[in-house]
Amino acid sequence: MPSLWLTRPDRVSRAVIERAHDELLAGNLDALVAVRPLVSASWSRSVSGSVAADALPSLDLAGAELDAYRSAHPLAEALPLIRSLLLPGSHDDAGVVVAIGDASGRLLWVEGDREQRDRVGAMGFIAGANWAEESVGTAAPGTALALGRSVQVRGSEHFNRLARPWSCTAAPIRDAQSGCLLGVIDVTGGEEAATPHAQMLVDATARAVENELLVAKMRAGTAPAAVKPSRTHPLTDRACLRVLGRDLALLTLHFEGGEQSIALSLRHAEILLMLSVHRQGLTAARLAELVYGDARAISTLRPEMVRLRRVLETRAPELVPESRPYRIPPIDTDAQQLLELLDRGAHRIALSMFTGEVLPGSLAPGIDQLRSEMRRSLRETLLSEASAEALLDYVESDLGSDDVEALAQLLRMLPARSPRRTGIVARLETLSARN
Repeated sequence: MPSLWLTRPDRVSRAVIERAHDELLAGNLDALVAVRPLVSASWSRSVSGSVAADALPSLDLAGAELDAYRSAHPLAEALPLIRSLLLPGSHDDAGVVVAIGDASGRLLWVEGDREQRDRVGAMGFIAGANWAEESVGTAAPGTALALGRSVQVRGSEHFNRLARPWSCTAAPIRDAQSGCLLGVIDVTGGEEAATPHAQMLVDATARAVENELLVAKMRAGTAPAAVKPSRTHPLTDRACLRVLGRDLALLTLHFEGGEQSIALSLRHAEILLMLSVHRQGLTAARLAELVYGDARAISTLRPEMVRLRRVLETRAPELVPESRPYRIPPIDTDAQQLLELLDRGAHRIALSMFTGEVLPGSLAPGIDQLRSEMRRSLRETLLSEASAEALLDYVESDLGSDDVEALAQLLRMLPARSPRRTGIVARLETLSARN
């Protein structure tokens, strides 16, 4: 563990702070005198903004969209410096998690101790998640951006109850010439992540990053500007196909100056989804089998491909399918994003993304197979890796309401005196009697 994570600061007792928080949510503003002014002011902003005290953060960026955004972000250049200062030695057992976010509070990189990353991932502290005050309330990254200076938030001072096992220190990063906010650096861990020494190091790292970016900008200013070729249509930076709970899929195209969406027919959505899943490409016979259930239906598939090409040619020519085999450039799908979140341990956010089956109105064999694989992956991951909170979300959803195995496992995980046990037992008895 790095030597910076030392000593425990004095503080108001956790019980007093938690009681003040509950009283504030109940409307008692006098409770704010029990906590630090910085925290009370942030809590007030959170209440005024109708921030939920136990909600997961929104996932604003994921998959290819996240990769493209952060690769172009100015702080990408400073990653080696940040790692060398805050994560010396082996990252996987550093004892803390280091996150770098943009000026809006969206986390772009979350690195550091492997075990800690898995644990903070359960509360949505992952790349792409929004940790601005407007999203999760009082927490070091968002509050540092709101105040424009470094802050520390310790345990129960967090507005969101899910974050209370953790302490954190964060500092904003600015453009040294313009003074504009570029983003934020955050260190999250146990009590050692919110010491005076930790704040000094995070502040020093932020200043070092600002200086390095200034030097890089000055050097780049001597180079001739690249000439961009003119285009008759905007270049698609990335695309995302949204298919969960939708019969009419939505293809969202992101450009340098904004975005636009195309509503696709069910058949076109089936074709694009199959090509996005099978990125190596598909023969006409195999694509016909996946979409129509008959490898001989090539004569039906080909006119549909012509119509799909026409739809894309005027809006996103970069995505027009190639032939022999049929294939498209990599595009994101919300279904694949959900599976990525499961792999990263963000089980509750993944479950919240499941707004319905993949193209529920589709009868295509390939789509049906994808639905089954998604349900199986979601269920198996939750049963083998998820916390009790994530399993509770699962059994309360339509997807897991009748899952006897999940209910039985949840019963084993809940504390003996948990008030939720009674309802779980009653549901198990009902399902047993039904069978």
